[in-house]
Formats: sequence, C-alpha cells, structure tokens
Amino acid sequence: MLVVGAGLAGLHTATLLARAGHDVLLAERRARLGGAVRTTGIFVRRTLDDFALPPEHLGPPIRRVVLYPPSRRRPVTLVSERDEYRVGDMAALYGAGARTAEAAGVRVLLGTRYEGRGRSSYLLSGPDGPQRVRARFVVGADGARSRVARDLALDRNEHLLTGAEEVFAVPAGERPPTFHCVVDPALAPGYLAWVVDDGRHAHVGVAGYADRFPDGMRRALARFSAAAPGLDGLRRPAEAEVERRGGPIPVGGMLRRISGPDGLLVGDAAGAVSPLTAGGLDPCLRLSERAASVLDDALRTGRPDALAHYDGAELRARFRGRLALRQGLARVRTPAAAAAGFALLRTPPGRAAARRILFA
Repeated sequence: MLVVGAGLAGLHTATLLARAGHDVLLAERRARLGGAVRTTGIFVRRTLDDFALPPEHLGPPIRRVVLYPPSRRRPVTLVSERDEYRVGDMAALYGAGARTAEAAGVRVLLGTRYEGRGRSSYLLSGPDGPQRVRARFVVGADGARSRVARDLALDRNEHLLTGAEEVFAVPAGERPPTFHCVVDPALAPGYLAWVVDDGRHAHVGVAGYADRFPDGMRRALARFSAAAPGLDGLRRPAEAEVERRGGPIPVGGMLRRISGPDGLLVGDAAGAVSPLTAGGLDPCLRLSERAASVLDDALRTGRPDALAHYDGAELRARFRGRLALRQGLARVRTPAAAAAGFALLRTPPGRAAARRILFA
C-alpha cells in the first residue's frame, strides 16, 4: 500500500492497514508535520466520543456559540448542556499520529513528494532523489486538490472555499470558552468569519469564495482581526508570535467516484467535508476507517471489484440537507440578506435549527 499525505486521514488509514498486517508506505511532502497546518483543528462531540484522540493535545471544551449578523448587534447565543467542541494542537496531533503509524509498522517518508503514476509504479521524489515504488493500491490523502485523484481518473473537488486564519496564545481569564461566528458576505462571501477562543489560544479567521472577496482574503482577515468579537481588551501579540494558516476547503459534498481498480481517496481529497459547516475532521476519520476496511478486504481476497463497495454516491446522500443549505448560504450576497436571515434565526424554530446544525 502507498498512502500519499500525512494528514489525519492518511495517518489513520495507514495505521489501520499496517495493524491489519499489510506493508504500508506513507509519503508526505512536508519535511515537518507541524509545518503548513491548514485546518483550525475543531473536533466535534461525536469525534471526541468515538475516537481515541490524545487528550493532552486537545484544548478545553467549548459549549458556547455566538452568531453575529453583519452589524454585530443582537447576536444569537447558543449554549449546550454538553461539551461540544475541542480545538486540537494539530502539529502535536500529527506528530503523535506519525509515531503511532510507525509503531504499527508504517514506513513514513517525510519531505517526499508524490510525482505521479507510471505504467507499473509510482514516482516519489525525496531527500535522496527520485525513487519508484510498486504498490497494489494507492490512497490519495493529499488534500482538496488531489494529484492522486487525477492520476486515478477519479472525481476532483470543484466547489472550494478559501480560508485564512491567525492563531495565537491568549491569557487565561474569566471568558467562557466560546466559538464566535460572524455571517457577513461583505467580509466572508459565502461562508463566515470566526473567532474560536478556548481560553488558551485564539483562532481568528475568514473564509469564502475566492472570487467574491471585495479586496482579497488577506485584507478581509486584517479588517476582521482588528475588531474581532470576543477579544476585547486582550493584548494583540507581536507578529512573530502569530501562526498563520490558510488553504482551500472543499464544500461540494462527498465526491461520487472516489475509488477505482488501483486505489481510492480519503479526507479532503474525497470531499469528506460538511458542505455547510466546512468541518472535515470527523468525516475524514470515519471515511478512513471505511477505506481501510475495504482495502483490507481487497488485499486479502484479491477480488478486482472489492473497491466498488467504496461508493461516494452512496455516502453523498447523507449530505443532501447540508448541500441544500450550502447552496442557500452561497446565495446570500448582501449584508441586508444576511440580516434578514437573522430575523428568522432569532425565532424559536430558527434557534432550534441552529442548535441542530451546530450541536447535533
């Protein structure tokens, strides 16, 4: 098995396959797994309940979400009776995942780029130069713009948001851990701006459709960061103390063709991201378990059609409601339209719907 990409999806798939007794090579283009993190790292309650994530690499639990209209006046506050979110230290989680994978028998090659597929092998380029690898199957865990998907002639993400955020330490205080969300199409067209403050770190970000930012995403982030809600009175850190992240976010829902005779896709490469909330860590872990099970069956039985059971069209049906809501949010193009939506959100049915989306 060749696994391309050492995000959570690639690491989890590789580990499960190695534990099943298979020979697994994992190639990751980053020389350091803590470099170029592209996710906020928000884990939802279902993930925390179902997967054994190292608690020492998770921030304090968050139960409170505040939704703001463009004016920032009369926000809607929702508080759950349960712990709903925790933000992971992704660099530490990637490192722990790599150590777990290696302990299971995975050979992890960092600083190694996947260059493409040949007639009977795959070309990798690493610190020691190019090398060819023969593998029965390849797993594309290489992100929203997957090269493995292209080489296997599988579906590729076409509906993408682009996001950027700043991450910095904040002093402990009396602030309750809170997820602040601002819906303003002039600031974050087609999505939202956010502040996640868990009492240890603040994540301040914006995301939207790249061609609809009035003066570019970076300027939008700078404007939002200067007056972000929930951080009043906190000293802004020096530039050297701010971690900057960014990247594409697939929001078209699960792709239909995510497997073929020679391999399959997991994580962002498969579109395993909620179309509405853009949360991807939970579906990436769940899809990775399904992928590992299908691949194990294929390797043990030798049946050429084994990967046909890994069907994105079947899984896509579970996102139908959120795909419809994504289309609705994409059509909100003016602050006036967003403000009108908040009039509905403030009603009991609107609050109930928001709680279902955010807490269920």
